[in-house]
Amino acid sequence: MRTFARIVLGLVVLLVAAASAMLWLGYRDRPAPAAANAAQAAPADPAALVEQGRYLASVGNCMGCHTATGGKPFAGGRALPTPFGRFYGPNLTPDDETGIGRWSADDFWHALHDGKAPDGSLLYPAFPYPSYTRMRRADADALYAYLRSLPAVRQPNRAHELSFPYDQRPLIAFWRALYFRGAPADGAGRGDAASAQWLRGQYLVEGLAHCAECHTPRNRLGALDASAGLTGAVIPGQNWYAPPLTADAVTGLGQWSEQDIVDLLKTGLARQSHASGPMAEAVHVGFQHASDADLQAMAAYIKSVPAAGLDAAAQGGAAGTAVLERGGRIYGQQCAQCHQDDGRGREQAWPPLAGNISVVAASPVNAIRMVLSGGFAPVTAADPQPHGMPPFGQSLDDQDVAAVVTYIRQSWGNRAPAVALPEVRRVRETIR
Repeated sequence: MRTFARIVLGLVVLLVAAASAMLWLGYRDRPAPAAANAAQAAPADPAALVEQGRYLASVGNCMGCHTATGGKPFAGGRALPTPFGRFYGPNLTPDDETGIGRWSADDFWHALHDGKAPDGSLLYPAFPYPSYTRMRRADADALYAYLRSLPAVRQPNRAHELSFPYDQRPLIAFWRALYFRGAPADGAGRGDAASAQWLRGQYLVEGLAHCAECHTPRNRLGALDASAGLTGAVIPGQNWYAPPLTADAVTGLGQWSEQDIVDLLKTGLARQSHASGPMAEAVHVGFQHASDADLQAMAAYIKSVPAAGLDAAAQGGAAGTAVLERGGRIYGQQCAQCHQDDGRGREQAWPPLAGNISVVAASPVNAIRMVLSGGFAPVTAADPQPHGMPPFGQSLDDQDVAAVVTYIRQSWGNRAPAVALPEVRRVRETIR
């Protein structure tokens, strides 16, 4: 018994020591501004700094989390559903009481780079500081200047609605100790031998545009899987699938050119697919306003992401004859007029279904959602009145939806797995 008691006591001591170390890693003092790449000298023209910040806020789609539907820009209040509960984007206007009016430029930098509020408390990683930590101080200062130029809106921030134990903020320290590593404050050490264009693309994709936050799988604690970067994932809480940005030929962008990627980012339309769901919002609010040079840089970096061997896992055996015949009849009656009998669609109007990475993806959720709810490509300067797809959720039952989605996933050379009835039911429940 004494030996057992000593073992238990030893384990308790080890656990306490480990917990203390983890808490120290999470709560350790922030570096002084000078050590954390202190604010660079502002441009001679303050208006130029504000304009630079406006551009960065647009490309980074800051409004996507910090503007409620019908609300004042950047005043917060938008709900962000996650598996851990519902987060609400905070107020970023310069209101002293409810916004960032009392924040300094250093405070703002530490929020982006370190994930810490001005009082030192830890921010939930629903705010994507694991990506924003890569941003340079000069860009953080420009973004801060832009937000400070906005009209102040007095709108109290809504409390997050999280389930236990995720509502216990001190536990973020453990998460940070396991998963968060801040990038070098000056942006050094990130492939200095590469071309300037590639480095710019890396900076935008990995940092400002935070593409990994949607396109990379997460573990059960919500941390990005660094070993599976940009390999595609169902976006937690939103039930949309962000396809791989890898060079896989079927499920990724292996058959896309750099110009195809630029076209999708700029207009929401590419030869192989159209943007929908969260990506359509990102194009509408952000990417269409990016400079051609930045879009080309992003495309160059994305095209350098290697294949991840995803195509074989996204293929499945042919569905039964009855299912394919049922799906084919529905397709002929409801879909072929726009998408054509051969699934090639019509350029600029309706996307192709043959070879479409959202159709042949490992997850069928995007195709199911579009059949149930319909949707539109994003409104952009290049396509101000995009064609839309009507919803069929009221006229087709779950078996019909499963059959027609299975049909398009297994026709015209597509070889994706069949869709099971429970998959349709789960998607229908999420969009009610």
